Amino acid sequence: MISYNPKEWFTFIFRFHKSDTLRQLAPLMAALGIYSWAVAYVELEYWKLSENNHLRNLTVVHSLLGFVISMLLVFRTNTAYDRWWEGRRLWGSLVNNSRNLAIKLAAILPPEDASNRHFFKRVIALYASTLAAHLQSEATRLALDEQEHPDLKDLDKSKHLPNQVATLLFGRTNKLYEENKIKEAQLIVLNGELLSFTDVCGACERIKNTPIPFSYSIFIKKFIFFYVMTMPFGFVFSLGYWVIPVVIFVFYVLASIELIAEEIEDPFGGDANDLPTFKIASNIKKHIGEIL
Repeated sequence: MISYNPKEWFTFIFRFHKSDTLRQLAPLMAALGIYSWAVAYVELEYWKLSENNHLRNLTVVHSLLGFVISMLLVFRTNTAYDRWWEGRRLWGSLVNNSRNLAIKLAAILPPEDASNRHFFKRVIALYASTLAAHLQSEATRLALDEQEHPDLKDLDKSKHLPNQVATLLFGRTNKLYEENKIKEAQLIVLNGELLSFTDVCGACERIKNTPIPFSYSIFIKKFIFFYVMTMPFGFVFSLGYWVIPVVIFVFYVLASIELIAEEIEDPFGGDANDLPTFKIASNIKKHIGEIL
């Protein structure tokens, strides 16, 4: 995720980063400029159409459809941002739940019980990093340090890794109860925190595995394409060759909104504006280590 100072808005005008829509749309904008010039040349120089030609009335259609396309893009952007913000809220919940579980275990487990404290310190942090890798579009990977951890040898990388880590956490907690190291009331208190991990994972998977409906997404792209491609035919009579930069600018604005929505609707990917899940997982590991 890109960090920036929102108060320095003037500098953003001259700032270009790798995910800037201008870079991504530059080839299409150049092609659209050539297309607009060809339309203007044919209508003004080759056919020499007069200003009373019926093609001039196409501007009325664009004016009517402009409101429709703006409403569609607003809904598209809001929907994508809601998914991004929900993902951030879920990872905020994971941070709080991890801390709460660690704090409760630090109070329950005696200081001399180094084995159990070390186990929970590693595995609670491991759940966050495993979930981050699980939500990546690439193959799921498990980031472990170089030490040998006998407790984690049973993890099968071909299966659902967050569930396996959650099982380890609950299994060790239940073992402590059976050994009378924690009381029944304490087990009930810890159970709520343990369940919250799976709740966060399931909600993140819902966002990851449920994209915007295909029909809706493809309709907006087609709408933008035909809206922009027909603009030169009508506006050339009032703008002349100035229709070229106008059409390019309109396309840049409309297509950029769609590109931004596509980027943020999957907040767990590897794009520049996606959530820094691995950074959050690293912070969880640091804080859990301080507590336990």
